[in-house]
Amino acid sequence: MMIRNLLLFCLSLILFSCGNEASEMTGNPPAEGFNLEGSDEKAIAIADSVMAAMGGRQNWDNTRYIHWNFFGARTLLWDKLEQKARVESHRDSSIYIVDLKNGGGMVKRNGEEQTAPDSIAMYTKRGEGMWINDSYWLVMPYKLKDSGVTLKYVGQDTTQAGKMADVLQLTFEAVGNTPNNKYLVYVDPDSHLVTQWDFFTNAGDEAPRFSTPWADYKEYGSILLSGDRGNRKLSNIAVYESVPEGAFTSLEPLKMGD
Repeated sequence: MMIRNLLLFCLSLILFSCGNEASEMTGNPPAEGFNLEGSDEKAIAIADSVMAAMGGRQNWDNTRYIHWNFFGARTLLWDKLEQKARVESHRDSSIYIVDLKNGGGMVKRNGEEQTAPDSIAMYTKRGEGMWINDSYWLVMPYKLKDSGVTLKYVGQDTTQAGKMADVLQLTFEAVGNTPNNKYLVYVDPDSHLVTQWDFFTNAGDEAPRFSTPWADYKEYGSILLSGDRGNRKLSNIAVYESVPEGAFTSLEPLKMGD
C-alpha cells in the first residue's frame, strides 16, 4: 500500500508539471513577466491557436524586418532581432532611429539632426513611444502572452460585422506607456484569427473608446498580418530578410526594395 501511494503521489507531481508546461508544449511559451497565474487556461489556449493560425511561433521568431505605414502619418521599419526601430514622421519631416533594447539613438527633427544629448534622449524616447503604439496596431495578435499581460476569457460575443467570436480581455501591469489600458480581442473560432478589438482607456471603463475590425489578412514572408482597421488602413506592409545599408545608422532618406 505504501509503494502504491508513493507511485500515485509521483504521478500527481508529473501531471501537475505537465499542466503548467502545456503552453510550452504548444511551441508558444509566454514571455518572461506574462501573468500566468492570473490568466486562465482557456484564454491561453485561444492565444496559442491565434499564434498558430498567424504562421506559428517559430516563423514569428524568425521574422526579422517588418515595414509598414501607420495611417499615412508615419513609416516604420523594425529590426526584431536587434531591437531597433526607424520611424519617419511625414508631418514634420522628422526621423527617429531608436535602440529599443538599450535606449538612445539618432534623431532628425524638421530636417535638422539633433546633436545635444538632452535632445537626443528626449526625442528618441518620443520615437520609441511612436513605435510602441504603431507596432501594436500591426502585430498585437503575436503579443497576447507578452510581459505584463493578464489574459482572461470573457465569453462569446458578436463582432460589428455580425459574426460570433471568442472574446479575450487583455489588461497590463507596469508595461508600456499606458498600462491602464484594456482591450477586448475578438477571435474567430473557425479561422482562429483576430477579427476585432475594443479599446478602453482605463481598465475600469464600461464602454470602449473605440472598436475597429482586423481584416484583410495577407501573408508576408512566413507570417500573416492585417492592415484593415475599418476607416483607416495600415499600408505598405512588408517583411524583409535584409534592408539597405544605413537603415538604422543613417538619417538620410531610405529607399526600400519592392
